[in-house]
Amino acid sequence: MKAAESGHSQRASTAASCAGPRRNNVEESQQYTDFNQQAAAWEFISEKSVPIHLAIMIDSIQSACYVSLITLMVASNFVLIPVPLQMIPAATAIIYIGSTLSLKLKHQREASGEKNEEVMKAEDAYMFPLLGSGVLFGLYVLFKVFDKDLVNLLLTSYFALIGAYSLTEAFSPLVSKLLFKGSSKVYKHNMKIPFYGAYMLELSQAWMLTFVFAAAFAAAWFQTKHYMLNNIFGISLSIKGIESLSLGSFKVGAILLCGLFFYDIFWVFGTDVMVTVATSFDAPIKLIFPREFATETEKAKNSILGLGDIVIPGIFIALLLRYDAHRANATNSTQSFAKPFFHMNLLFYVLGLVATVAVMFIFNAAQPALLYLVPACLGAALATAFVRGEFKELLAYSEEEEDEDSEDDKKEEKEASDADSKKDK
Repeated sequence: MKAAESGHSQRASTAASCAGPRRNNVEESQQYTDFNQQAAAWEFISEKSVPIHLAIMIDSIQSACYVSLITLMVASNFVLIPVPLQMIPAATAIIYIGSTLSLKLKHQREASGEKNEEVMKAEDAYMFPLLGSGVLFGLYVLFKVFDKDLVNLLLTSYFALIGAYSLTEAFSPLVSKLLFKGSSKVYKHNMKIPFYGAYMLELSQAWMLTFVFAAAFAAAWFQTKHYMLNNIFGISLSIKGIESLSLGSFKVGAILLCGLFFYDIFWVFGTDVMVTVATSFDAPIKLIFPREFATETEKAKNSILGLGDIVIPGIFIALLLRYDAHRANATNSTQSFAKPFFHMNLLFYVLGLVATVAVMFIFNAAQPALLYLVPACLGAALATAFVRGEFKELLAYSEEEEDEDSEDDKKEEKEASDADSKKDK
């Protein structure tokens, strides 16, 4: 930024010396007009409390993550890329996108007064490994007892619909940037759904156009089961999960990670259930990375990464990004707030994934990724809090309390306005 400003000032001074002060004033006015037009163009990504240059920078990183995901998927279809160079950047980009979208969603809900209904509580975190074990073992039994093709047909039909929706939700913001101005405008329609009740349908032109392409992708995946199409749906499901799921508090996140730490170890090392389901289930519950292309005599060999190994650490890292935002507001910091917890956990997630891949190749055996990712993420968060002297603050952080406080503030404001109106009467 400094270099750009320096070059700009030199050009301005040269123009002033040649054409006089009047021309300089006209040029400055034009520059302000251009800047305001840029600001309006980027308004959909910028919160009121965020400077426009920071919003553009954040959006550029997010767009770069989308581009890197697409590039890796397309390139791996033609060039054999080492698995670590596919897996690690892809998982990291997904978590970055999902985390930034979760923060934006939180700000939107706070502005509209909408309460987040998808907040996980401590009892949910305790039960999650048990419920996950039940679902996993149930799928294992289905594949063992019933015809594998029939089970896959039913499950893939369901996941095709879910995948089309999640793909639309994940990529419609990117499509809205590429389309004409106003394509992101939301149209609302009240409707009633049987056995559900009233529902507010919200659609934009960008969303509807993206859904058409997403449905085509779903049909193509259903027919071909190509790994690249599988990854597209897996990525969109992961991004949507990280964006929408909230742990509620750091303690709930720690409980969930610890429970799934033992869950992953048991089902991978203790039995063949996890590996059997992952390899038998033709659904986007995993990302597939080519390890060896198919030949005339041998089938293609792939490495896989379960979506849980992305989404579970991802919702924890997203929580820490929101905690960084909470810290910045509490300390009256500038809008471009520091993100020490988010950056440190993202770094240690990468290191944990590197360890997972290294052990997988050394022993040539499937590895429970959470065995490495849980200590990496939890350890990074606690170590950062200890070094910064914020251990108690981190343990006490709860987004449910924030929601309750905001509701109380709104009630007080409403009561105050009602009292003022009565006085005026």
